[in-house]
Amino acid sequence: MKLLFALTFFLFAAWLLMVRFTYPTRHEITVFETSESGNRLTPITKFAHTAQKAKIQILPNQKYQTITGFGGSFTEASATVLNQLSTANRQKVIEAYFGESGAKYSLTRTHINSCDFSVGNYSFAPIAADTLLEHFSIAEDLNDLIPLIKDARAVSKDGFKIIASPWTAPPWMKDNQSWRGGKLLPQYYPTWALFFAKYLQAYRAQGIDIWGITVENEPLGNDSNWESMHFTPQEMNLFVKNHLGPTLQAHKEEVKILGYDQNRDEELKEWVDAMYDDAEAARYFAGTALHWYGSTVDYFPHTLQYAYNKAPDKHLIQTEACIDAQVPRWKDDAWYWSKEATDWGWDWAPPEKKHLHPKYVPVFRYARDIIGCLNNHVDGWIDWNMALNKQGGPNWAKNWCIAPVIADPDADEVYFTPLFYTMAHFSRFIRPGAIRIGFTNTDDEIMVTAALNPDNTIAVVLFNPTPKPKSIQLAVSGKNTTLSISGKAIQTVVFANNNNSSK
Repeated sequence: MKLLFALTFFLFAAWLLMVRFTYPTRHEITVFETSESGNRLTPITKFAHTAQKAKIQILPNQKYQTITGFGGSFTEASATVLNQLSTANRQKVIEAYFGESGAKYSLTRTHINSCDFSVGNYSFAPIAADTLLEHFSIAEDLNDLIPLIKDARAVSKDGFKIIASPWTAPPWMKDNQSWRGGKLLPQYYPTWALFFAKYLQAYRAQGIDIWGITVENEPLGNDSNWESMHFTPQEMNLFVKNHLGPTLQAHKEEVKILGYDQNRDEELKEWVDAMYDDAEAARYFAGTALHWYGSTVDYFPHTLQYAYNKAPDKHLIQTEACIDAQVPRWKDDAWYWSKEATDWGWDWAPPEKKHLHPKYVPVFRYARDIIGCLNNHVDGWIDWNMALNKQGGPNWAKNWCIAPVIADPDADEVYFTPLFYTMAHFSRFIRPGAIRIGFTNTDDEIMVTAALNPDNTIAVVLFNPTPKPKSIQLAVSGKNTTLSISGKAIQTVVFANNNNSSK
């Protein structure tokens, strides 16, 4: 019996050491890594040591923005692909994104009316001149988007926020009578504002609350390749302060209105100047929505800083990002770690902006961008489609892209790309309500960000884009530990820091 007890105790102790190590009492650390060498959010307990150590100190008393969340988007394309899978595989993907065992997505997005990642064009108000929207209906979403959102909610312990964005008003409200391009006719400003209220009410009737809306997806347009509608900053202000804001207030809709919703390059400055220098409009805007398509390598810290300083009490939320203009590589992890991807700008960017669109490593782009955004006051980061097929669709405009999860409905197979695990390094461990905190870092090749969670844990995300492993001396609250990160890897280090001085 004593031998059995001793063996049991030894096995338990060995298991405990496998999942965490301790330095000193009450400073428990768990390390997870995703790497080119094959780790996929893998717990790490053994560390290589190199001659030189990067010294990183976490500064919990230096506090910055409060985190809204991380996640992806509910699109008709994703819902359609998941509906074509077996029940087991569909549920596997939903659990992976929203369940306690998965990425625990906390901030999401969806489209109002159709978008390019729909199977066709549709509007909830298809009847021309229906200015009172008496025939408004969200029937188009009842068989795909709404069931997917409900099933995600069913497995999400903490729930998640949804931001909804229109790509266009119905063509009958526009000056060119088209799904693509054109502008909203001024006489329909009141009707389009009412449309938002009707949408929020209809989704609430289905048991789904919408946390935020953007006024227009990509108001600068997309060269009329798919659904779009153009606004200048001044036109958006007029619509928001004279119609959308007052209409939502009149209907008692407490939803956050986010302006802009396009790329983070120089145009962002013009938009935040217009939004926040107009006091009437500014009182309705809860923040600014951003996209990453201005560059494959630059996360535009200078424009993010400018936008933050313009309105430090407002949200800065990245609402869309994806590996665009690419057909997915099926079960080819190496491609996602290699410098072979190109984006729309590789072919189409004007000469003066070509340098912003070189070939890039997909995993690196995600990791660099999320860390760069967080370190420059962005409080939420949302990926685009959660799941697509092997073609990168369905997409009526043939605007093929890559999602973190790729499915082959014919074979009933699902492929979790390295991008899925990259997203999970942030969404699983940096929770809503976390506060980004400061750090110092002696290694200019490693990127770092850190956050203090509501449960008092500290999550530190490290990104090593070099091919060589790096030793790291990591200090928190005056306590040091030494670990290492593999070459071409992302790590999340979680401190169960019950003695944190910022409590």
